[in-house]
Amino acid sequence: MKKYYVNQNAQSNGDHEVHTADCIFLPILANRKYLGEFSNCKLAVTEAKKTYPKSNGCKSCSNDCHTT
Repeated sequence: MKKYYVNQNAQSNGDHEVHTADCIFLPILANRKYLGEFSNCKLAVTEAKKTYPKSNGCKSCSNDCHTT
């Protein structure tokens, strides 16, 4: 199980990226929302979409869920 966060600031394409706690691209504390502990990024992205419908996995730490 990993801890996941979503970036509260959208990327230039409108996506809110989902990151693991150990990601090198994890946003600063003020710019991230804790999603919880999940066994995979798909579950974390589903949780993020409840707040940010246009959520996407980080290419670095959640590549399986990175679509754009």
